[in-house]
Amino acid sequence: MKTLTWIFTGLVTATFLLVGCSKTEQPATIDTAALVKSFSSAEPTLKASAEKVVSLVKQGNYQSALTELKTLAGNVKLTDEQKKAITDLVAKVQQAVVGTVQKATEGASKAVGDAQKSLTK
Repeated sequence: MKTLTWIFTGLVTATFLLVGCSKTEQPATIDTAALVKSFSSAEPTLKASAEKVVSLVKQGNYQSALTELKTLAGNVKLTDEQKKAITDLVAKVQQAVVGTVQKATEGASKAVGDAQKSLTK
């Protein structure tokens, strides 16, 4: 009987996790103005890369944004202002990723707690 209860708890938890993970949350608002400003007069390829980063951040696609920022940061033609803007934006995006993971963890913990409460009734 206990085995059946544990299996049921696992299935309910997995269901809650899948449902909870499919929710579309608004991406965190990250200010990209400094990056846009610092690349406004940059050469076209650098400016296009910066615009791509801004687009990815606005979509909430933080992993791709970080990858693009890393590529952009590796360019030797960057000014000090551009380097600072990239560094600052990387920090903001990483904070947003941490916040997203924390929210997901809290949601999963709540789902497990709710599942356990429903089984004890």
